[in-house]
Amino acid sequence: MNKELKETAGTRGRYLYAIIAGSDDKAFGNLGLNGGQVYTISDNGVAAVVSDIPRQKIRPERRHFAAHQGVLRKVMEDCDLLPMRFGLISGGPKEVRRLLAKNRAAIVHQLDRVAGKVEMGLRVAWDIPNIFEYMISVHPVLTEAREQLLNTEYGPTHEEKIRVGQLFEELLNADRERHTKQVERTLRTACSEIKRNKCRDEREVMNLACLVARGSIPTFENAVLKAAGLFDDNFAFDYSGPWAPHNFSELEVNP
Repeated sequence: MNKELKETAGTRGRYLYAIIAGSDDKAFGNLGLNGGQVYTISDNGVAAVVSDIPRQKIRPERRHFAAHQGVLRKVMEDCDLLPMRFGLISGGPKEVRRLLAKNRAAIVHQLDRVAGKVEMGLRVAWDIPNIFEYMISVHPVLTEAREQLLNTEYGPTHEEKIRVGQLFEELLNADRERHTKQVERTLRTACSEIKRNKCRDEREVMNLACLVARGSIPTFENAVLKAAGLFDDNFAFDYSGPWAPHNFSELEVNP
């Protein structure tokens, strides 16, 4: 969810954690920000998971992030959900119900997408001390380019250094693409959807978000092990989850 909600009148608001299906009133305990009671406000078969909060912005502090994620974990135990991004505040119950009604078609569509599913993460990285030296060892064309750079009589020019750097980046990205496709082929039967996220640094090969049926988590884990077996010891596989399906919640809230 990536659109800021507008402020409405009143001294207290409702902090929004997630949207779930159902019309029954639910309470999840005093798990919310500042120890607030977490409960649902429903409208026509969909419900927002909220807690009461003063009408002010929430500081991005660790304790607030932890409370937000703790609520999502608790709700996930019994419900499929669309997680809201951190820091969204609406008005009172009337405003929350109006938001649900206005966005109901999109909410129902997105809930159908994640029904019975959770998000699993998979990061793969090159487990090596120097990524440039590793790339030289596996790509003769880069070895040749570096040798030419080092063997110039008057030293390499700035343009020559840039060209070698560009070649390194091209080969790095080509290897990422090839390795990612290989892993995706292995994971495909264990996942409903796979989304590629941006790599955090040069050593990261891939950062995948996988939408997986709750009952298929062992199948996913076995698929990760199978994929890891296709690579040598220069690669490290690290999977995590289950998480709320952040990467597969594409609802645009229209307050």
